[in-house]
Amino acid sequence: MTKETVGLIGLGAMGAGIAATLRRNGHALRVCDARPGVAAAFAADGGTACANPAEVAQGSDVVVSVVVNAQQTEAVLFGENGAAAAMAPGSVFVMCSTVDPNWSVALEARLAALGLLYIDGPISGGAAKAAGGQMTMMTAGTPAAYAKAGGVLEAMAGKVYRLGDQAGAGSKVKIINQLLAGVHIAAAAEAMALGLREGVDAAALYEVITHSAGNSWMFENRMAHVLAGDYTPLSAVDIFVKDLGLVLDTARASKFPLPLAATAHQMFMQASTAGHAGEDDSAVIKIFPGITLPKAG
Repeated sequence: MTKETVGLIGLGAMGAGIAATLRRNGHALRVCDARPGVAAAFAADGGTACANPAEVAQGSDVVVSVVVNAQQTEAVLFGENGAAAAMAPGSVFVMCSTVDPNWSVALEARLAALGLLYIDGPISGGAAKAAGGQMTMMTAGTPAAYAKAGGVLEAMAGKVYRLGDQAGAGSKVKIINQLLAGVHIAAAAEAMALGLREGVDAAALYEVITHSAGNSWMFENRMAHVLAGDYTPLSAVDIFVKDLGLVLDTARASKFPLPLAATAHQMFMQASTAGHAGEDDSAVIKIFPGITLPKAG
């Protein structure tokens, strides 16, 4: 059976890994990226580099969007040279960004009016898991959308959770995941900062915590960046300004209190305003006064 042709828009840290995974699994790929030369560099090892989302959509059975937010997704679909007008009726748009669940519900209806299918499909796991085909997808969509795109989703990810038969459920679960991720990073930074303030050896603290009950995946992953003095952005501070903002907006609509998420959001806001917006999200530790952080080796 011929595998679906997949169009992929956005070859950033996650998108490039997803595209490589799909290519490795035998899918013909059409790709584009807003940065000059990125798509051509990827396609040198297989696939077709396209100039814009419309060109990606032409001839693609499934179009996967791996951009930062709802605004960029709008541009991908409905902006100049947007994908929506070029997609064939019955083809599927897979949205992998972290967005307001209500916006995702509305997008499904907009695409349905054009004869297009939609998967609300946020992703998690980081660049390494995306490249290894082991990331997690939190998806929701109609049975028709899954019938068309299910094989592509399974090729992209190690875990594909089907959370509902209409858009919204995938995005709701993703922002709950981001609540935990943001709070865990903020707590990890607070703990490491206290250790530094109290004169504890940072490497020894890291070793002990990562083998004790207080450990978390985020402590283990992000505090390694702090120990290395490397704030190259794998996931930037401003990602959590956005994502925790979405969490709080969702809860505010039903007057649901989120005290820990609100505090973590303020910490990332403080780090962003202090000039660390584009640094790795572990740079939230830089808001704490009176500590000397490890230097890059």
